[in-house]
Amino acid sequence: MLLKNINRVIRPTFYFLFLTLFLASCGGKEAVKTIFQKRTPYEAYAHGLREAKLHRTTLGQAWLLAGQQALRDSVRVNLPFQETAYFRADKPTAGSYSFLAKHGELIDIKVTTRTQQDIKLFIDLFELSQTSPYETKHVAAADTTTLSLEYRVDENLPHLVRVQPELLHSGSYTITIITRPSLSFPVKGKNGKAIQSYWGAERDAGARRHEGVDIFASRGTPVLAAAKGIVSRVSNTPIGGKVVWLSDINNRQSLYYAHLDSQLVQAGQQVNIGDTLGLVGNTGNARGTVPHLHFGVYAFGQGAVDPFPFINDNRQQPTPVRVPEEQLGKWGRTAKNNITVRLAPTAKATAVTTLPKNTALQITGGAGNWFRVQLPNGLSGYLPQNSLESLTKPLRTEKLKTDVELVELPNMQAPPIALIKKDSTLAVVAIYAAYQLVKLTDGSYGWLLTTQS
Repeated sequence: MLLKNINRVIRPTFYFLFLTLFLASCGGKEAVKTIFQKRTPYEAYAHGLREAKLHRTTLGQAWLLAGQQALRDSVRVNLPFQETAYFRADKPTAGSYSFLAKHGELIDIKVTTRTQQDIKLFIDLFELSQTSPYETKHVAAADTTTLSLEYRVDENLPHLVRVQPELLHSGSYTITIITRPSLSFPVKGKNGKAIQSYWGAERDAGARRHEGVDIFASRGTPVLAAAKGIVSRVSNTPIGGKVVWLSDINNRQSLYYAHLDSQLVQAGQQVNIGDTLGLVGNTGNARGTVPHLHFGVYAFGQGAVDPFPFINDNRQQPTPVRVPEEQLGKWGRTAKNNITVRLAPTAKATAVTTLPKNTALQITGGAGNWFRVQLPNGLSGYLPQNSLESLTKPLRTEKLKTDVELVELPNMQAPPIALIKKDSTLAVVAIYAAYQLVKLTDGSYGWLLTTQS
């Protein structure tokens, strides 16, 4: 019934037109403006839930809360990154990943799904404030059909991507986050390996800092337009020697080419990516050095910025997911004593907690050789694959001395899910605190107080 209501509210064309006309007659222009305001796919879906009053239901509230919580509680990852995560129909969840992005990079996010039904998956990218830990700015959203987005970073800030499926669907998704350069490489036949002097290096005995990168190549190697734009200046200066300035209006920045052996364009000339602007040399204060191109980026209203992220094309591919995906969404248990749960899938990540052997965990995802897990108390993190084992074999069997009720979760407030009669035999498969996780004959699980067995 809930799914029927969601589909009825969120996707109807007739209802949308009727409501628009109704508001126009009742509320005038302001009401119509509200209807036609631009919303992201996520915002449109959340608005539909509220319009249908589904935000008052337990599942609707849980879905909205999961989206908000994801903005405050994300996994800090290093790029490139790939993870496969499982989501359940009966428990709304949202995955979120935060990372540091650099001015000039292109963030490339792609998601694939594995579900029994077609679903809507909402992918949103946010900038995170450096001053307030919970302040976010929405900067991009993926189309729900392509499940990919590309975003050019304009400031060195942490970013966060949130992935959340619509209600009442289960399955898994694989997210891949990489970065790419936003500009084409400015020297023909070369790549980032040819850069040998970087931003911030000392110049003139420390009197100034290097405001660019030096790309070394043979004299006469073509210097290329790294972006489409207009040549704004062609001149000869004491420091830069023969220089060319290219105005990249689309990205609100100017590109600076210095120490050229010769200039092959004129001011006012329009160029495309890959057009030759000049030839590598060592003019200006580079006279007597090995020929190279000094390349700089000057952001409008900001000045010189580090050009390395703009052209760094030596990017690694993410570590592929190597954990067995058939384990995702299932229960597991720790295979050893003193297993450390970490915030991220790396041995250097901050420790969350340490667990004894046979502790029950739900496997919610995997990255590389690490499982992402959630404890019964809601705490989550990552474990190495070899630290976890399936519940195929029971730890022991227990014969009940009296009738007992199994509960849904290992706490005193959890609701009962089954009444088990005296003398019944239960398979204990894992433990957590004062509770045992038992497997019933129908394959379902429940929790039993250790003192009741």
